[in-house]
Amino acid sequence: MTHARPPLWRDRRFFVLLLLGFSAGVPLPLTGFVLRQWFSESGISLAAIGFTAWIGLSYSFKFLWSPLLDQLRPPVLAGLGHRRGWLATIIPALMLAILALGWFDPAVAPQAVVAIAVLVAFLSASQDIVVDAYRIEILAENEQGFGLAAYVWGYRGALLAANAGGLSLVGVLGWGGMFAYCAALLSLGLLAVALGPELQRAQTPPRGWAARLREGVVEPFADLLRRPHWATILAFIALFKLGEALAGIMTAPFYRELGFSREVVGGISGGFGLFAVLAGALAGGWLVARIGTGRALVLTGLTQMLSNLMYLLLLQFPGSLPMLTLQVGVENFTDGLADAAFLTYLSSLTARNFTATQYALLSSLASVPLRTLGGSSGLLAAGLGWGWFFVLTTLAALPALAMMLWLLRRMPAEALGPARA
Repeated sequence: MTHARPPLWRDRRFFVLLLLGFSAGVPLPLTGFVLRQWFSESGISLAAIGFTAWIGLSYSFKFLWSPLLDQLRPPVLAGLGHRRGWLATIIPALMLAILALGWFDPAVAPQAVVAIAVLVAFLSASQDIVVDAYRIEILAENEQGFGLAAYVWGYRGALLAANAGGLSLVGVLGWGGMFAYCAALLSLGLLAVALGPELQRAQTPPRGWAARLREGVVEPFADLLRRPHWATILAFIALFKLGEALAGIMTAPFYRELGFSREVVGGISGGFGLFAVLAGALAGGWLVARIGTGRALVLTGLTQMLSNLMYLLLLQFPGSLPMLTLQVGVENFTDGLADAAFLTYLSSLTARNFTATQYALLSSLASVPLRTLGGSSGLLAAGLGWGWFFVLTTLAALPALAMMLWLLRRMPAEALGPARA
């Protein structure tokens, strides 16, 4: 006798992915927008604020140690299984690192703040490796879209809690108290570890380091390089977020220069902005289902590019709350659209045999512009002025769109994403 499967929304795995998305999202603003807001209020120069993009280089190079997280057993709590064991190791260390961020003042000891922020980024990137692999592995092929939606909603909720929520608490708790609050939020990640299932990994006989190196490092990369048009696909992934990366790093000092307070920016970004990005993610998922991943990437990439022009419009109305709300709404909605298509695309390129390593490589490529070229955004904004700077960020999206159009002409039926093995 067979039992009817419960509806997807009642499946505990999706609640676990919601919590893990939340845990993955909390650290990102703390080495990004929140940190740059803190530096801006501390009198740090625009050029120096731009260089804070390099703090997150771990997100771009996490593929270098992802094979270790794939191949090695977690050092503690191995009884939880491989993926959950690693999460139970990484999350407490990440909580301590975030707590330590509030022990220093960037106006007095900027080097200490940067060093701890680098550690937070490294641990956060390591958490991402494990969460992404776990998300793909615990779901069947036809469940991936719903699982990704649960993850994204948790992730975006964390951005609200850590970004807008955290900034709103600075006036009450101070910066140290705000970081303590964000560290406590990661307890939801530990709850996910306790509730989540663990797939049984196949038992393999002991192997030497040469075999482990081949299986964990060589084969995942070789598999990607055997894909048709692999060089263009990887270049597209690296450049798709270029314009958004350049603009996003400068939003905190830009809003501050236009006369918007920390509380106002946090309230609008966290409230209306969160609603807009979630609506965009839903619309993006619908669009992918209707027209395919490749075409959705072109359309959503175009809207993401044009949304940068809203900064130019806001520049004409400094201090205007309606214009700030409109700019934040358009930017977040188009970001949600693009994220839905882009993350679906990255997941479709990942082979189950090499989940952690391949997804880490692909998502690392996606963060390369933010963590490398993004470091020059402060110099560009100071040299060009805000107007020409945002013209540049708009045009920066064109190379990736041209690559995707080229790919669509050559492999339209495959939707650019091979089936996972």
